[in-house]
Parts: sequence; C-alpha cells; structure tokens
Amino acid sequence: MVEIPTTAETRLCLVRHSETEWNAERRIQGQIDIALNAVGLAQADAAGRWLRSSGAAALYSSDLQRAWTTAGRIGAALGLAPIAAPELRERRYGLFEGLTYDEAKTRHPRGYAAFEARQADYAFETGESLRQMYARVTAKLAALAAVHAGQTVVVVVHGGVLDIVNRFVRGNPLEAPRDFLIPNAGLNWLSLRDGIWRIATWGDTAHLELAALDELPDPGMC
Repeated sequence: MVEIPTTAETRLCLVRHSETEWNAERRIQGQIDIALNAVGLAQADAAGRWLRSSGAAALYSSDLQRAWTTAGRIGAALGLAPIAAPELRERRYGLFEGLTYDEAKTRHPRGYAAFEARQADYAFETGESLRQMYARVTAKLAALAAVHAGQTVVVVVHGGVLDIVNRFVRGNPLEAPRDFLIPNAGLNWLSLRDGIWRIATWGDTAHLELAALDELPDPGMC
C-alpha cells in the first residue's frame, strides 16, 4: 500500500489580550485603545512563561495597546519581537464603544437587540458588522498560515476576533449563540493540515493563578 504524503501541520496559538480596567467594568472597548491593568500585566507574563516551550517561530499581535503590551511581554519570554497585525483588531462597536453592556442596552435598545440577536449585518451605525469582521479576520488567519506553513506561531488578539475564529474553524454560523468561553489571557490552539482547520484546545487558563474574565457578561448571549 502506498501512503499519500500529507503536508506538515501548522499550529497557531491565539492568545486573548490580558485584562484591562474596562474588562473588569464590563465596558465595551472596541477599538478604543485601553491599557492593561496590574492583573493583566501579570497574566501576560504568565502566558509568556507557559509558551516558552512552544517552539514558536513568530509572534503577531493586534496593534491596539492592550494586545500589543500582552504580546510584548510574551515576546520577552520567547525571544521574539511582535509583528503588528492591524487586521486582527477588535470589532468596531461604533455607538457602543465606551459604554457598559447595561448602558448600551438602556441608551440604544433597538441596536442592542440586534447585537444580542447577532444580526450579521448590524454595524452599530458607525461601527462594523459581524460579516465585515469575519472577512478581515479569516483573510488574515489564512495569510498567516500560508506564510508560516509547518511552523508554530503565537498571535495575540481580542475576544471578538476569537469569537469569529471559533465559528470559522467549527463551521458554525455567525448568528448562533456563543457556546464557548473567551477568557482574558486564555490560550487557544488551532492546527491546519491538508487544508483542514481544527481546534486542539480552547480557552486554556491553566497558566493563570486566578480565574480570568470572559469576553461577555453572559457567554450564551452572543
């Protein structure tokens, strides 16, 4: 029997940025540039220590401060300088940015209902729709996998980006309720072989001393 050779496995570790004060306040950050808090800095260091043995060949990050700082501290542990990937920024939440979820619901009830229902074309009037975000995130994910075929790469991103990636890999619709957690500084391992994406582990926080905050108040909400 002749074995058909397969391509080498490409591995991506997508790390959600560490905690900010706005995460702690359940305030919608979007593309407002918020710094890490003290907990977040410690989480980033812990992620770096955990990933030292990963064999990562490259480190990429969203260029928003909370992700970039997380990546810088991880990079210090890995001996890698982060490369900016603005395509992997958080979703632009338009009118919702800077508000808590409760404030957004009170001030923009119709928009919040569309957001809660995960309407794929709803864009917060001055923001970005799920469909638009899906296009930019999945295009960059494919590009990174192509450039680093057969290698391991660490990528620091945002909760909204991870929401898109999980659905993309599993083949789930954008409108489906979220059935997975997206903790701050959580490690999410993907693999790609022969054109097939798989999730190896998701939302791993074994490297953290304390529980990490999820991307939304209610993980089933959206």
